[in-house]
Amino acid sequence: MKQTLTAKQAMRYNRQISLEGFDLDKQEILLNSRVLLIGVGGLGCAAAQYLVASGVGNIILVDDDKVDSSNLQRQILHGEQDVGLAKCDSAKVSLQALNAECDIECIKQRISENELPKILDRIDIIVDCSDNLATRNQLNDASVKQGVPLVSGAAIRMEGQICCFVPSPQNPCYQCLSTLFAEQQLSCVEAGVMSPLVGIIGAMQALETIKLLTEFGLVANNKLMIFDAKNSQWQTFNLRKNTNCKVCHSAT
Repeated sequence: MKQTLTAKQAMRYNRQISLEGFDLDKQEILLNSRVLLIGVGGLGCAAAQYLVASGVGNIILVDDDKVDSSNLQRQILHGEQDVGLAKCDSAKVSLQALNAECDIECIKQRISENELPKILDRIDIIVDCSDNLATRNQLNDASVKQGVPLVSGAAIRMEGQICCFVPSPQNPCYQCLSTLFAEQQLSCVEAGVMSPLVGIIGAMQALETIKLLTEFGLVANNKLMIFDAKNSQWQTFNLRKNTNCKVCHSAT
């Protein structure tokens, strides 16, 4: 059932509603939006808190990991008291402290290829905060097949990237991008990562997600944005559809 924005909620989100081009109707879209967020690590913690604080009404958190003390340097929804807890549970407590009205569901296991389509049937957008190519490719494949937009982010060392994919016969998919580069096998454990970097990329994922959901502003669709944190520089590259892509070409 569609929820209607209350007067109390309109006051709470007034700073967004008062933006030029953003209104009560768009805030109500957020209230009724359903987001699937994969990975409640550095990127996921940053993205989730801004999505929830901005008024997204429904979010599904997916992560099978537990909080470790080494996570606390960058995974800001978890505290010292949460070490040993499931990341989904820890994040849910922090997120509901930000916005108790948000409906938060936790899936504390990896989603199988067979289960994913069923979940996508009830969500509007995927926010990919995972840390491995296999998961990203799995999410991309499901995104293309079911026509669900995908906002993908990554960060390691002092470099981060974000890209948005809206499935259509003309648009590229994540597979079109990933085939251009060799898989980065290093993890944060091996290569390191600067704490605020994941916050920057995760916040950008939240921003692009909100823009996609509400059709507000210019979405960075079909673009790869790379952030060089060491030199504080952004670069943007246009992405082209790979006509031989085994995912999006066969789906058109």
